[in-house]
Amino acid sequence: MADSVYISKNLDGNQLQFMKLLEAYEILYFNMHTIEEDVNQTFENLNEILENLVDKELLYRIERGKYALNNYTNINALATFISSNSAVAYWSALHYHGLTERFPNTIFIKTTQRKRDTEILGTTVKFVSVKDSKNIGVIEEGYGDHSFKLTDVEMTLVDCFDQPRYAGDFADVIKAFANAKLTNNKLMEYTKAYNHIAVTKRLGFLAELFHANGLQSFIKYAKTQVNKRYSLLDAGGLQQGEFVNEWKLRLNVSKEQLLNMAQTEY
Repeated sequence: MADSVYISKNLDGNQLQFMKLLEAYEILYFNMHTIEEDVNQTFENLNEILENLVDKELLYRIERGKYALNNYTNINALATFISSNSAVAYWSALHYHGLTERFPNTIFIKTTQRKRDTEILGTTVKFVSVKDSKNIGVIEEGYGDHSFKLTDVEMTLVDCFDQPRYAGDFADVIKAFANAKLTNNKLMEYTKAYNHIAVTKRLGFLAELFHANGLQSFIKYAKTQVNKRYSLLDAGGLQQGEFVNEWKLRLNVSKEQLLNMAQTEY
């Protein structure tokens, strides 16, 4: 808070008027640089008004220059609001789609912006920066100021295999892939965009294991991408297990273990 900002004991006329305008325009969070245009009114000292409303716990500061009503608690919306070209992704998206019962303590946000991790309402928000070419497969959830961007099911799974450190346990991701309703076209589109051959091979192998009838087109495509170099099925696992020549994968997690993971209940 700037030393020159005057904090009044009670709500003054400007502070009260500002809160009434937020209510009239149904604004739940905002950027101070655009809020006057949003409510069609200018204020002589907007910064002082905002500092007073934060002090009186009617607003809270999400980050510098961005605020929300004190009773607004949609962290997904706030986290995507403060980061450009962003979406709830990875483990957080897995949970939102009902593909894992394990609830992450961190909200994972995929964004084309380089941004430091932060905390919103006591929850850690992890920003994962990606190239523009990976900013795909995004849908919108909710309405108005409750809406936020989210990676769809196929994109979520591709992301989780691309960046497994943000995906929770390997067993959770396997169970999610085995039980998800997936489409050939999206899996092909997303793996082509990512151009990560090891991920395409892993997904193709798992598609053949769990979705042999429904994902034939993707399996056929994935086989055309197989290279001569062997990759581990679990990228974070040990160098051990059966070699599968058709997919150039080393199964450091066996087929039997994979089938058990797909059926495991928490």
